Amino acid sequence: MHPSRQVPLFFDEASKATSTHVNLSAVRTDGRHLWLAGDETATLERLTALGGDGTADGFGHQVSVPLAELVDLPGPHEEEADVEGLARSGPWLWAIGSHSLKRRRIRDHDPDAKARKRLGKVVREPNRYVLVRLPVDPATGLPAREVTVDGETLTAAVLGAHDDDLTTHLAGDDLLAPFLTIPSKDNGLDVEGVAVHRSADGVRLYAGLRGPVLRGWAVVLELRPATHRKHPDRLVLEEFGDGPERGTYRLHLLDLHGLGVRDLCPDGDHLLVLSGPSMGLSGPVRVHRWIGAGRAEAADVVRRAELPVVLDLPHGQGEDHPEGIALLPPDPGVPGAPARLLVVLDSPAPGRHTAAGAVLADLWELPRP
Repeated sequence: MHPSRQVPLFFDEASKATSTHVNLSAVRTDGRHLWLAGDETATLERLTALGGDGTADGFGHQVSVPLAELVDLPGPHEEEADVEGLARSGPWLWAIGSHSLKRRRIRDHDPDAKARKRLGKVVREPNRYVLVRLPVDPATGLPAREVTVDGETLTAAVLGAHDDDLTTHLAGDDLLAPFLTIPSKDNGLDVEGVAVHRSADGVRLYAGLRGPVLRGWAVVLELRPATHRKHPDRLVLEEFGDGPERGTYRLHLLDLHGLGVRDLCPDGDHLLVLSGPSMGLSGPVRVHRWIGAGRAEAADVVRRAELPVVLDLPHGQGEDHPEGIALLPPDPGVPGAPARLLVVLDSPAPGRHTAAGAVLADLWELPRP
């Protein structure tokens, strides 16, 4: 299979200096804008369509949004947040960190003793443990600390900056608790992908887990984040009050053929699930459609029949790793055209770097449900 076309993404020199353009980890569409994140910074990036809807001429005119200017972060402002998921719903832009521990890498020049010592060091970086909700100013199209929309004051808020991150809610979970102290690349906890679905019972936020994969089953957490009653700049997780968990999350198990979740994207009442290897290796990458995810009434075991594969994506060996997906409307110039899926890649191959200085993303035609 091949994409219908490739879309150039133009980044500024500052982002190229920090390698954001080759470390893309999340994407979401917002009208004529694209929201992107890299996993080596604590910023969000907005690109704007250069012509039409951007799919022909690409996206550029980058604006960087430092998270530390909008919300409290638990760690140093310059420390990476490892943002691995973005969502856009109503007046809000959401971002989530990986919530993962990091094991040091062995470098090529390390002598054996130092290599072993580095590999034994596990680091917890606090900024990775945040869920952020930012109001988007209708006048500028950019997030702000505080915005008034239709007479209502909306405030940027965070979960995880006050000893209240998601892992504190998972500490007693019989399936996930054993993995909270394991680094992400060792099949430990690793959040990748977030999607928000608005329904009659309020906001449902889905957080996908790259790891752990449990005997071949992937995990998606369903949350109900809300504004803290006393502190409008903080989020809390509301209780569901149903099912055996009766807690602040629902745990869904997905049969993704042994793969983990790499991203999530709303598709009406369904969710598109980008799946890929949970460990640091190259392997199969697929897009599934989780049928009726937005209508789930309780924690669910989601079997293959409810998770049809809609796309098998190509991947490279050590490069060209699909990392983020975003839904685009059908081509308005083609009657009956299908919806389209934009795929951004981590570690893009040399052939994705254009002479004009852009990095190429892929655009796929998405089969209908």
